[in-house]
Amino acid sequence: MEQIQHKHVEVGGLKLHVAETGTGPKAVLFLHGFPEIWYSWRHQMVAAAAAGYRAIAFDFRGYGLSQHPPEPEKASFGDLVVDVIGVMDCLGINKAFLVGKDFGAMPAFHVAVVHPERVSGVITLGIPFSLPGVSAIQMHLLPKGFYVQRWREPGRAEADFGRFDVKTVIRNIYILFCGSELQVASDDQEIMDLVNPSTPLPPWFTEDDLKVYSSLYENSGFRTALQVPYRTLAEDCGITDPKITAPGLLIMGEKDYALKLPGLEGYTRSEKVKEFMPNLEIIFMAEGNHFVQEQLPEQVNQLLITFLNKHST
Repeated sequence: MEQIQHKHVEVGGLKLHVAETGTGPKAVLFLHGFPEIWYSWRHQMVAAAAAGYRAIAFDFRGYGLSQHPPEPEKASFGDLVVDVIGVMDCLGINKAFLVGKDFGAMPAFHVAVVHPERVSGVITLGIPFSLPGVSAIQMHLLPKGFYVQRWREPGRAEADFGRFDVKTVIRNIYILFCGSELQVASDDQEIMDLVNPSTPLPPWFTEDDLKVYSSLYENSGFRTALQVPYRTLAEDCGITDPKITAPGLLIMGEKDYALKLPGLEGYTRSEKVKEFMPNLEIIFMAEGNHFVQEQLPEQVNQLLITFLNKHST
């Protein structure tokens, strides 16, 4: 990772941490999910740079080494759109491919809808087209003990996480979220209780990786991260007829628990998602889980570079 350089840029009065490698006019901007961070894209950044692209990943506001907004409890997904465009402007990038994972897909979709002139293509992992308030997931059908429902409650995740150090929280979430079943706690449990402390990390996620994640979240804590995405998912983004005409690629792991979300698998497999993204290619990876870009980096890199090369001008 020595070739990845780090700096801060100022967007909307906040200093955002940016990681970058590669040079040239063709840019790829990577957008992380939770509990991920810029580092989640380490494999893809190096591969994109080697293929001749300028690869950038940044920590969203309130994550990792980026500053918190002054009032984290008022943060919204709209702020992430500001971050994406602001980072591009600061780096002198007029147009880029956007690559989003988990909730990081939402600002990628949002930017592509409202700023289509800035987007060369949209690649997402684990999440088909959706926006805050515009989603194929039938939230009302989710069990009340599902982690998203729990973490939407102000203070609940904070109390749950607060029983452990940050390293244990990150370890537990990675172990839990790489499974193929929904993470549902009973009435007498919290989400952290679902992980047996003796369970090892997945083989593709090392103790060194955990150390990097832990140090970044020890710096930022979880205050803004719990607000965006979890407590703003249902907010209406104000877009009534969203459509993305740019080329798109959706990579779904067959063993990703997200496929168990009510409505999501049918929406994806029936290709109804193409009503919003008519130029979308969908690829299912047989062994892929929710962290497919870290679990199977070489396969994901090949799909990514093939798409980038196909749609670069």
